[in-house]
Amino acid sequence: MESENSTVVTEFILVGLTQSQNIQLLVFVLVFIFYLIILPGNFLIILTIRMLLDFLSEKKVISYRGCITRLFFLHFLGGGEMLLLVVMALDHYIAICRPLHYSTVMNPRACYALLVALWLGGFVHSIIQVALILHLPFCGPNRLDNFFCDVPQVIKLACTDTFVVELLMVFNSGLMTLLCFLGLLASYAVILCRVRGSSSEGNTKAMSTCTTHIIVIFLMFGPAIFIYTHPFRAFPADKVVSLFHTVIFPLLNPVIYTLRNQEVKISLKRKILNQQV
Repeated sequence: MESENSTVVTEFILVGLTQSQNIQLLVFVLVFIFYLIILPGNFLIILTIRMLLDFLSEKKVISYRGCITRLFFLHFLGGGEMLLLVVMALDHYIAICRPLHYSTVMNPRACYALLVALWLGGFVHSIIQVALILHLPFCGPNRLDNFFCDVPQVIKLACTDTFVVELLMVFNSGLMTLLCFLGLLASYAVILCRVRGSSSEGNTKAMSTCTTHIIVIFLMFGPAIFIYTHPFRAFPADKVVSLFHTVIFPLLNPVIYTLRNQEVKISLKRKILNQQV
């Protein structure tokens, strides 16, 4: 009994997205194709390369340190991106609703300060997540019911009561996600009310830009709210939502911004019309 209690987990076994090798091969091919298309500048490099290898491997193992490292970058970059959307919403609000004050408020010094603040916020958020995980004892089992390491699955493997830690995690991740989401919805609601009914070219472009950001907000925050705003109990849709949140959405993100760009839309229309002629 004493030897069992002193056992320390040094690696985790990933159960994977599904037990079907055919489905895993299909997912590998699809993700790999999209990954190659948007490879430049994609922060998914950290997650996707290892994930692709896992799809083709029967034994999916990740070390304890590797899992913690992945957790850190996942939440650091994810938290920073959420705060970046908040800063972009603030920029749009001032530009549309307070245009005369824009150059004063959003001066270069303020922009640099906001940039530093948002990434510092992502760093603090991620450090809190990792610190809470590091304080948990892991003495077995070590099978993670997912295809990558994330907080809800790792916490379930701790060999101690995790109720308080789960509440702290929900407060850190869930509350941050929910407050950012509600703040973004409120700011864009004010902006849309301001530009609604106006037919000027500037307001039309503003409406198009805001619509694009609202689509991105729902696609990004919807899965995050589902994953992090409740105690970490297993749900049937967890793996599908996690796949969308960590892989599909970042793949779609640049595509959405590109297709919603007015110049791109005009170029596509011209290309289609020229082919028809």
